[in-house]
Amino acid sequence: MIRTMATATNTLSQLQNQIDVIGNNLANSSTHGYKASQANFHELLYQQFNNDKADAAPRQSPTGIRYGAGAVLGAAQMNWKVGSLQMTGRELDFALTEPKQYFNILAPGEGGEQTIYTRQGNFYISPMDNGQVMLVTGDGYPVADSAGLPILFADDATGYSVRPGGILEVRHTDGTVEAIEMGITVMERPNLMTRLSAANFGLPENLADLGVTQQDVLTELQGDARNRIGMENQALEASNVNMQKEMTDLIAVQRSYQFNARAVTLADQMLGLINGIR
Repeated sequence: MIRTMATATNTLSQLQNQIDVIGNNLANSSTHGYKASQANFHELLYQQFNNDKADAAPRQSPTGIRYGAGAVLGAAQMNWKVGSLQMTGRELDFALTEPKQYFNILAPGEGGEQTIYTRQGNFYISPMDNGQVMLVTGDGYPVADSAGLPILFADDATGYSVRPGGILEVRHTDGTVEAIEMGITVMERPNLMTRLSAANFGLPENLADLGVTQQDVLTELQGDARNRIGMENQALEASNVNMQKEMTDLIAVQRSYQFNARAVTLADQMLGLINGIR
């Protein structure tokens, strides 16, 4: 009975973690650029119990039984499919239409400024002290150009548009048009990335321990490779969370949690009966 309770409680804690993953997906179903997570279960180690060697009775059943210790939640995998486009009509809204392509964002880190990556393309203008303005995210982080520098331009801009290749065109009051290459990166191995927030990702700290380099994980789109960039102006990418699937998974997990909780209750009742007999 103790083993039964241990097996059920092991699984209960992992089911709670899966409920947390589903809940996070549902909470971000309306977050632009959000990528859903999915975690699958793996069986824990089995223990083999063989029949008594002195028992020579013929049997049709196997020579022993394998007793499991429950299940454990595996590493969460990201769903990298492109979400649907939502037309906003706002000139500083940008949506990437190709999978695994991300905007480069400059964010503060422990060792100074670091580059993080997002598909949340609702950008804004932040005034600077020198008469220029900076293109920033909703969190106030600078958007980087192809050289890894903040995107700056004069504060007399009257309109914005995007050319093929991720070129941001800024129109000024004097009729001039400024062309800026936005920094776009392809995540070649996205499941190695660390989720920093709902829509922001960063490189893991232990790349060397994983046996890979930054070049194995990320590819900066430069030169002719920029023709691969797919970008839509005056639009945002919606979350790729499938509400129907998440609700179905939530019901299944809740039923599994109920069954395992019932197993703990029955094991406790059987232990009580055994103690009463003794």
